[in-house]
Amino acid sequence: MDTNAKVVVVEDDNSIADLLRTYLTKECFEVSVATQGAEALALIAELKPNIVVLDLNLPGALDGLDVCRALRKTSDTPIVMVTARDAELDRVLGLELGADDYVTKPFSPRELTARIKSILRRYNHSPVTNTDTLTLGGVVVDQKRRVVTLFGEPVALTTREFDLLAFLLQNRGLVLTRKQLLDGVWGPEWYGDDRTVDVHVRQLRKKLTDEFPLATVWGVGYRLD
Repeated sequence: MDTNAKVVVVEDDNSIADLLRTYLTKECFEVSVATQGAEALALIAELKPNIVVLDLNLPGALDGLDVCRALRKTSDTPIVMVTARDAELDRVLGLELGADDYVTKPFSPRELTARIKSILRRYNHSPVTNTDTLTLGGVVVDQKRRVVTLFGEPVALTTREFDLLAFLLQNRGLVLTRKQLLDGVWGPEWYGDDRTVDVHVRQLRKKLTDEFPLATVWGVGYRLD
């Protein structure tokens, strides 16, 4: 991982923003802070960060979900959401809009840093397999360039969606539990809600349509046929 990776923190609570700036800077990240949605979009467009930490509960005309939606129209920059512990609907919607991960308040800077490093490791390094290219019907996954096409047309996937698709293709025909998927894609350090897998599966099904024959094995997990 690039020890000078750029992080944009979008957080209106100054105490939290200052804490994250201090902690992440000590971890050798270049940190910039925005406090409102419009400011965040302008800052991200200017700096082109490696990752964005995005509080969903922002003041002003654009909340965190609006920012996430806008970013995903133009960029695949990884996004870690920061949400309230009881805001399950916001977490699910954020993941569906393209966020890669989330932490819930209150959280420790160490936890957030671990999530950031995990995402950047996966974003910067393709999974190790015997081939750089995986295929599934009209779907072609170029692991080296981290590009997915559907019948020759590019498909915009988030970091987690890409890694989940690659992992499923690498284990095609096997029944995989949610725990196996979480360990293989999110990493063994993940301790969030396993329904995160279901949200990302829904997004892959929507984006890849009938070319993604993923069967739900009720009570167990998923199998890519």
